[in-house]
Amino acid sequence: MQKHNTTRELVAEGLGTLLLLATVVGSGIMAENLAGGNDGIALLANTLATGAILAVLITSMGPVSGAHLNPAVTGAFLLRREIGFGKAGAYCLAQLLGALAGVALAHLMFAVDVVQFSGKTRTGFGQRLSEGVATFGLVATILATRESRPSAVAAMVGLYISAAYWFTASTSFANPAVTVARAFTDTFSGIAPRDVAAFLVAQLIGAALATALFGWLIAPSGRK
Repeated sequence: MQKHNTTRELVAEGLGTLLLLATVVGSGIMAENLAGGNDGIALLANTLATGAILAVLITSMGPVSGAHLNPAVTGAFLLRREIGFGKAGAYCLAQLLGALAGVALAHLMFAVDVVQFSGKTRTGFGQRLSEGVATFGLVATILATRESRPSAVAAMVGLYISAAYWFTASTSFANPAVTVARAFTDTFSGIAPRDVAAFLVAQLIGAALATALFGWLIAPSGRK
């Protein structure tokens, strides 16, 4: 197991989030191009790619940075005092910059305008509630699995997000960096900039609730 090195950790968080967004947006573009107008097939393809890349990234980047790849997850560990405030802020900045770069990379790969703004409306109580639920479930999955079977976290996160794409009305963004970055793609996976703030609030509330509940529900290893 390698020693902690802040520069390596930040590069891992940025690179991992870049690859996550390149996959989310790129697979969305590919799916939309090939699905012939069938949104169900497009969403299924987008789901499979996203769940798979999450499992890969968490497995590969986990030993370097913990593979948060998500400000909501970093915030959960901050609340649990497992990461300091300064480092948490640096992680979140690296994640956001990586996410924006990932969107740009996907656009370049598919030869579309690099800078775009989404026109896809995602609003209403159901969508916002979905984001709270999706993020609550994601953080709960991480906190519970790392206590019961740490080696399974990558697979469980990939499976959870794959399921949440389908059982939530919002298709489970569950990640503030992902949400902001997806406002800059006018493609299948986009979100209109005006709808971003409400998603972010719901995600942070969901993450905080999961952190509080599972801090009580799941005792750390070796303590009953």
